[in-house]
Amino acid sequence: MPNITPYLERNRAFAASGAQADVPGIPFVPFGQLYLITCIDPRVEPAAVLGVRLGEAIVARNVGGRVTPAVIKDLAWIMHLHENKTSDADWFEIAVIHHTDCGSGLLADDDLRAGYAARGGWDEQTSLWMAVLEPSKTVQEDVAKLRSAPELAPAIGNITVGGYVYDLATGKVTTVVQ
Repeated sequence: MPNITPYLERNRAFAASGAQADVPGIPFVPFGQLYLITCIDPRVEPAAVLGVRLGEAIVARNVGGRVTPAVIKDLAWIMHLHENKTSDADWFEIAVIHHTDCGSGLLADDDLRAGYAARGGWDEQTSLWMAVLEPSKTVQEDVAKLRSAPELAPAIGNITVGGYVYDLATGKVTTVVQ
Protein backbone atom coordinates (compact mmCIF):
# COMPACT_ATOMS: atom_id res chain seq x y z
CA MET A 1 0.00 0.00 0.00
CA PRO A 2 1.46 3.43 -0.93
CA ASN A 3 2.31 5.76 1.96
CA ILE A 4 -0.21 8.32 0.74
CA THR A 5 -3.21 5.96 0.86
CA PRO A 6 -4.34 6.79 4.44
CA TYR A 7 -3.97 10.49 3.67
CA LEU A 8 -6.18 10.18 0.61
CA GLU A 9 -8.77 8.51 2.82
CA ARG A 10 -8.51 11.41 5.29
CA ASN A 11 -8.92 13.79 2.35
CA ARG A 12 -12.21 12.17 1.40
CA ALA A 13 -13.45 12.80 4.95
CA PHE A 14 -12.19 16.39 4.78
CA ALA A 15 -13.92 17.02 1.43
CA ALA A 16 -17.16 15.58 2.79
CA SER A 17 -16.98 17.94 5.81
CA GLY A 18 -17.42 21.05 3.64
CA ALA A 19 -14.59 22.90 5.45
CA GLN A 20 -13.08 23.95 2.11
CA ALA A 21 -16.15 26.12 1.43
CA ASP A 22 -15.17 28.51 4.25
CA VAL A 23 -11.82 29.76 2.98
CA PRO A 24 -10.97 33.17 1.54
CA GLY A 25 -11.20 33.61 -2.22
CA ILE A 26 -8.38 34.85 -4.43
CA PRO A 27 -6.83 37.32 -4.02
CA PHE A 28 -6.83 36.83 -0.31
CA VAL A 29 -5.37 37.70 3.03
CA PRO A 30 -5.70 34.81 5.47
CA PHE A 31 -8.37 35.08 8.17
CA GLY A 32 -5.74 35.19 10.91
CA GLN A 33 -3.77 37.83 9.01
CA LEU A 34 -0.60 35.84 9.59
CA TYR A 35 2.30 34.91 7.33
CA LEU A 36 4.19 32.14 9.11
CA ILE A 37 7.72 31.10 8.18
CA THR A 38 8.87 27.86 9.74
CA CYS A 39 10.84 24.68 9.19
CA ILE A 40 9.92 21.68 7.03
CA ASP A 41 10.52 19.39 10.02
CA PRO A 42 7.35 17.29 10.49
CA ARG A 43 7.69 17.75 14.25
CA VAL A 44 6.89 21.45 13.74
CA GLU A 45 3.49 21.20 12.06
CA PRO A 46 1.75 24.61 12.43
CA ALA A 47 -1.72 23.05 12.60
CA ALA A 48 -0.66 20.93 15.58
CA VAL A 49 1.76 23.30 17.32
CA LEU A 50 -0.20 26.55 16.89
CA GLY A 51 -3.68 25.31 16.06
CA VAL A 52 -3.58 26.99 12.63
CA ARG A 53 -6.76 26.15 10.74
CA LEU A 54 -7.46 26.17 7.03
CA GLY A 55 -7.50 29.73 5.67
CA GLU A 56 -6.05 31.33 8.81
CA ALA A 57 -2.42 31.76 7.77
CA ILE A 58 -0.06 31.60 4.86
CA VAL A 59 2.58 29.05 5.83
CA ALA A 60 6.01 29.08 4.20
CA ARG A 61 8.15 26.10 5.11
CA ASN A 62 11.75 25.44 4.21
CA VAL A 63 14.90 23.95 5.72
CA GLY A 64 15.36 25.62 9.09
CA GLY A 65 12.52 28.09 8.52
CA ARG A 66 15.11 30.53 7.23
CA VAL A 67 14.31 33.79 5.44
CA THR A 68 15.67 33.08 1.98
CA PRO A 69 15.46 35.21 -1.18
CA ALA A 70 12.51 33.04 -2.27
CA VAL A 71 10.62 33.78 0.97
CA ILE A 72 11.23 37.50 0.52
CA LYS A 73 9.95 37.39 -3.08
CA ASP A 74 6.80 35.56 -1.95
CA LEU A 75 6.21 38.16 0.76
CA ALA A 76 6.77 40.97 -1.74
CA TRP A 77 4.01 39.48 -3.89
CA ILE A 78 1.56 39.27 -0.97
CA MET A 79 2.38 42.85 0.04
CA HIS A 80 1.90 44.02 -3.53
CA LEU A 81 -1.55 42.43 -3.61
CA HIS A 82 -2.48 44.14 -0.37
CA GLU A 83 -1.17 47.53 -1.49
CA ASN A 84 -3.31 47.26 -4.62
CA LYS A 85 -6.44 46.93 -2.49
CA THR A 86 -7.19 43.33 -3.27
CA SER A 87 -8.32 42.87 0.30
CA ASP A 88 -10.28 44.93 2.80
CA ALA A 89 -8.27 43.48 5.68
CA ASP A 90 -5.70 45.46 7.59
CA TRP A 91 -2.20 44.16 7.11
CA PHE A 92 -0.95 41.24 9.08
CA GLU A 93 1.94 39.85 11.07
CA ILE A 94 4.91 37.93 9.79
CA ALA A 95 6.02 35.33 12.32
CA VAL A 96 9.36 33.57 11.93
CA ILE A 97 9.56 30.41 14.03
CA HIS A 98 12.77 28.42 14.44
CA HIS A 99 12.95 25.38 16.69
CA THR A 100 15.27 23.44 18.95
CA ASP A 101 16.95 20.26 17.74
CA CYS A 102 16.64 21.38 14.11
CA GLY A 103 17.90 18.96 11.49
CA SER A 104 19.31 21.90 9.53
CA GLY A 105 22.06 21.92 12.16
CA LEU A 106 23.55 18.96 10.28
CA LEU A 107 24.61 21.52 7.64
CA ALA A 108 27.29 22.64 10.12
CA ASP A 109 29.08 19.32 9.58
CA ASP A 110 31.90 19.98 7.08
CA ASP A 111 31.68 16.58 5.34
CA LEU A 112 27.89 16.56 5.02
CA ARG A 113 27.86 20.15 3.80
CA ALA A 114 30.61 19.53 1.21
CA GLY A 115 28.83 16.41 -0.04
CA TYR A 116 25.56 18.28 -0.35
CA ALA A 117 27.20 21.11 -2.28
CA ALA A 118 28.90 18.59 -4.60
CA ARG A 119 25.52 16.95 -5.21
CA GLY A 120 24.15 20.25 -6.52
CA GLY A 121 22.68 21.64 -3.31
CA TRP A 122 23.42 25.07 -1.94
CA ASP A 123 27.00 26.24 -2.00
CA GLU A 124 28.89 25.63 1.24
CA GLN A 125 28.54 29.20 2.52
CA THR A 126 24.76 29.22 2.01
CA SER A 127 24.46 25.76 3.54
CA LEU A 128 26.35 26.85 6.64
CA TRP A 129 24.13 29.94 6.93
CA MET A 130 20.99 27.74 6.72
CA ALA A 131 22.06 25.72 9.79
CA VAL A 132 19.93 26.51 12.85
CA LEU A 133 22.20 25.71 15.78
CA GLU A 134 21.00 28.47 18.12
CA PRO A 135 17.37 29.17 17.18
CA SER A 136 17.11 32.27 19.38
CA LYS A 137 20.04 33.76 17.45
CA THR A 138 19.03 32.71 13.93
CA VAL A 139 15.45 33.90 14.39
CA GLN A 140 16.79 37.35 15.32
CA GLU A 141 18.93 37.37 12.17
CA ASP A 142 15.94 36.44 10.02
CA VAL A 143 13.65 39.08 11.53
CA ALA A 144 16.36 41.69 10.88
CA LYS A 145 16.68 40.41 7.31
CA LEU A 146 12.95 40.87 6.72
CA ARG A 147 12.90 44.32 8.27
CA SER A 148 15.76 45.49 6.03
CA ALA A 149 14.80 43.75 2.76
CA PRO A 150 14.51 46.36 -0.02
CA GLU A 151 11.74 44.33 -1.70
CA LEU A 152 9.59 44.73 1.41
CA ALA A 153 10.46 48.35 2.20
CA PRO A 154 7.37 49.96 0.64
CA ALA A 155 5.01 48.16 3.02
CA ILE A 156 7.13 47.10 5.98
CA GLY A 157 5.76 49.91 8.15
CA ASN A 158 2.30 48.31 7.94
CA ILE A 159 3.47 44.92 9.14
CA THR A 160 4.45 43.43 12.46
CA VAL A 161 7.44 41.10 12.21
CA GLY A 162 8.13 38.82 15.14
CA GLY A 163 10.56 36.03 15.92
CA TYR A 164 9.77 32.95 17.98
CA VAL A 165 11.38 29.69 19.08
CA TYR A 166 9.49 26.42 19.41
CA ASP A 167 10.98 24.07 21.99
CA LEU A 168 10.46 20.48 20.85
CA ALA A 169 10.92 19.12 24.38
CA THR A 170 8.32 21.32 26.11
CA GLY A 171 6.01 22.06 23.17
CA LYS A 172 6.10 25.77 24.02
CA VAL A 173 6.66 28.71 21.67
CA THR A 174 8.65 31.60 23.17
CA THR A 175 8.78 35.15 21.84
CA VAL A 176 12.35 36.20 21.00
CA VAL A 177 11.69 39.34 18.92
CA GLN A 178 8.49 41.37 19.13
